[in-house]
Amino acid sequence: MKYSVDEKLTMKVTISLVMKDLPSQTVFTALEGNTISFWLLRDDIGINFRQTKIENGTAKSLMKSTFEQINAGAVLRCENRSLERQGSDFSSSREGVKETFQSLSFSVHSLQPLYDVLVSPIADMIQGDDLVFVPDGHFCLAPFSAMSDSVRIRAIPSLTSLKLITMAPDDFQSKNEALLVGDPCLSEVTYGTGEPMYGQLPCAKKEVDIIGELLQTVPLTGKNATKAEVLKRMKSVALIHIAAHGDDEFGEIALAPNRERTSQIPKEEDYMLSLSDVHAVRPQARLVVLSCCHSGQGEVKSEGIVGIARAFLCAGARSVLVSLWAIDDEATWMFMESFYQHLADRKSASAALHHAMKSLQETKNYSAIKYWAPFVLIGDDVTFQFGQLEHEKNETMSKT
Repeated sequence: MKYSVDEKLTMKVTISLVMKDLPSQTVFTALEGNTISFWLLRDDIGINFRQTKIENGTAKSLMKSTFEQINAGAVLRCENRSLERQGSDFSSSREGVKETFQSLSFSVHSLQPLYDVLVSPIADMIQGDDLVFVPDGHFCLAPFSAMSDSVRIRAIPSLTSLKLITMAPDDFQSKNEALLVGDPCLSEVTYGTGEPMYGQLPCAKKEVDIIGELLQTVPLTGKNATKAEVLKRMKSVALIHIAAHGDDEFGEIALAPNRERTSQIPKEEDYMLSLSDVHAVRPQARLVVLSCCHSGQGEVKSEGIVGIARAFLCAGARSVLVSLWAIDDEATWMFMESFYQHLADRKSASAALHHAMKSLQETKNYSAIKYWAPFVLIGDDVTFQFGQLEHEKNETMSKT
């Protein structure tokens, strides 16, 4: 992306203005051709500027080759949470293909080219174990959280998003209750022949049931997880977790069709959770977990990725955990079980994410990078006191 002299000056001024409100060390990037510019901000050293070049290609080609090498988006075991129409060969498409074991060393090596251009040029200036990355161009789709064992990296899509997060008052986000949505029933969404377009996700239901036991919250599943009910409940909860199918364009999510609708066969507006729906509801959750395929995807623009994750942040959410590519149903519930166990131990979201990645790396079936690397934390590094969450929920219920 090419920047004019005025745009570069504006970026420097904006960085200077938000610097006093930054939660930790932050690096801003600008991509122009095959040149990457870095502005690393730290309280003790101020603003440091560096540049590097992408050798033998562009950001887009580097991202493409990396994704191909780690086999991201390939057919996976169990139910794929991608919102791809199943077609007539429904049963076989759910079965997946047999895969060979991929060692952890090969997985780590696969991300080395991205690390070399995005982290290595500033590695000597990084202190501590937490880094906020504001990427540019196609690097907005990089799996930052998986790129370092020693530093927990989270992303923020743009300067605008950073300003929204840092300027929000402490009591802006909701503090009461959790909304858990898993395996919405899509049996009514069919082709003209009556065949279902999308399969069910039994491990997604298992996932929210486990989290529900931890939070003492009854999840919305099956036919109860309608779009209307989800939109109604997400207005005033502290935590939103959705385990469902997601589409590969903007990360929009398929929920159970509304019971009240104009036609017998549901239209997309009856069941798809769209960007405009999120903007209209303006959920103010501290954390939104989109346990769906492609929930980190969207259109690459000058202000970052425009997709479902960005919609939640702009609407008022403080942090969003997303997936960059198609995720495996069974691997994901195992991942999320570990994530919430560490979150319940009062670890921050980035630390819980780091431990959940490690837990999958240590398994035999899901050590391959495509299983644990797609998850990226976008926004603030929030923490929860689940006991307090339950207490506040009971207080709210007693007042109604």
